[in-house]
Amino acid sequence: MTATTTGHADDHDLPPGVPTAPRAGRTGGRDLDEPTLVVRAQEGDLRAFEVLARRHQAALYRLAVRVLDNRDDAEDALQDALLDAWRRIGRFRGEASFSTWMYRIVTNRCLGLLRRRGPALPVAEMAEMVEVAEAGTGIVPMPARRPSPEDAAELDAGLVALRAALADLPTQQRVCFILRELEGLGYAEIAQITGAGEQAVRGRIHRARTRLAEVMRPWR
Repeated sequence: MTATTTGHADDHDLPPGVPTAPRAGRTGGRDLDEPTLVVRAQEGDLRAFEVLARRHQAALYRLAVRVLDNRDDAEDALQDALLDAWRRIGRFRGEASFSTWMYRIVTNRCLGLLRRRGPALPVAEMAEMVEVAEAGTGIVPMPARRPSPEDAAELDAGLVALRAALADLPTQQRVCFILRELEGLGYAEIAQITGAGEQAVRGRIHRARTRLAEVMRPWR
C-alpha cells in the first residue's frame, strides 16, 4: 500500500511492513489522545501506531512532495519514514511533540534521497510551490482582479521563475523555507526537525527569502 494524494489523512494507506491488525485485547484507539496512543505504540500496540500514522500522514506526505518535487520519491520517503518511526517508537521520549519527531524523520529521509539523487532537481511537478505566492510572503503579487490575458501570461512566467528559483536554493535553505512558509512551523520547531540551531534556521530562511525576492524582482 502506498500513500495517495487526496490530502485527507484517512485516505492514505500505510506502507508495506506496517501491520494494521489490532493487538488482542486492544481497541481501535481512534478516539484516544496522542500521548496515550504513543504509550500504547511503545508497548507494541500496532493499531495504536497505525492511528498515529494516519493522523499525521497527509501533512508528512505533503512535506515530502514539496521537498523532493517528485510524488513517487515522496511516497518512498514517507513509507521508509513510517517504518523507521515504528522501529524507533520505543526511543521516543517526548522532548518534542510526536508530530515534530515525525517531521524530522521524514525530513531526514528526504535529505537522504536528495543526496543520492544528486544536486539537480526537476521543476516539472512543483505545482505545490505556487502556494508560496499565496502564503503572505509577497514574493509574487497575486492580482486582486481577474487578470487580463497579458497579466495571466506575466503571472505564469513569474511562477515558472519562482519554481526554478526554489529548485535552485541550497537544500537546507529550501527545507527550512518550506517548513516555515508552507507548513507554517515556528523557528524553534524547525530547529528541532532539522537539527540546526534556531539562529541557523533563521539565517537559512532569511537567505532563501532574499534570494527568492531578488529573482522575483522583475515580477513585483
